[in-house]
Amino acid sequence: MTVLLLEDEYPAAERLQRLLLQAAPGAQVLAVFDSVAGALAWLATHPAPDLILSDIQLADGLSFELFEQTVVRSPVIFTTAYDQYAIRAFRANSIDYLLKPVKLKELQAALTKLHHWPTPPTLPDPAQRLERLLETLAAPQQTYKTRFLVRSGEQLLPLPTAQVGWFQSRHETTTLVTQEGQRFVVEYTLEQLEQLLNPQDFFRLNRQFIAHLPAVQRLHVYFNGKLKLDLHPAPTEEVLVSREKASALKQWLER
Repeated sequence: MTVLLLEDEYPAAERLQRLLLQAAPGAQVLAVFDSVAGALAWLATHPAPDLILSDIQLADGLSFELFEQTVVRSPVIFTTAYDQYAIRAFRANSIDYLLKPVKLKELQAALTKLHHWPTPPTLPDPAQRLERLLETLAAPQQTYKTRFLVRSGEQLLPLPTAQVGWFQSRHETTTLVTQEGQRFVVEYTLEQLEQLLNPQDFFRLNRQFIAHLPAVQRLHVYFNGKLKLDLHPAPTEEVLVSREKASALKQWLER
């Protein structure tokens, strides 16, 4: 089975490739792209893969734009942290719709569906798609972390996630900074926090920072398409967002 992987977060792409090789040891990942533009260019010059495994939010927009701009003949498994995209996902050649963090058993079940589809794949009729969509939306929704247990001297205090300003990773240490400026070391990496925190409220800005929505005060246009952010409380260093992530950040702020 040949696979095209679309994912704009490097750690998530690596994790998906590991899961894919566990779920289907014979699978071959032909290419990995973080953008719609990259995927479009590749599909224009290569045969259709057996499967496209795609995040919905990519660096330059939603992956649905790919299906609007070209005919995609490959079946698709969508992955995303946002279940509000389910309806649009099922309008594409969607086999399944997996909420992040993707679990091995769920990916295996989705690949089993792929093996039972006819070749070339055909979409089920609208009634079947609606039934499948309703089953997806009725499934238990992912719950996100609501508090952290932080150390203050000799005490351990429960800190509500709502009070978080931002997280910073430096020298393999992750610091939680509250909206009031208190600082606590937490035993999580930023990659782990991405899976634990509600993506509607928290955004991975770069390799060092995850910001809570209320902490983002303003954005400044920076050189080479980057954005510079003012956070509250203010960090001691500049917070920059790459050109590739700028579009996703704007969409997150406008949601």
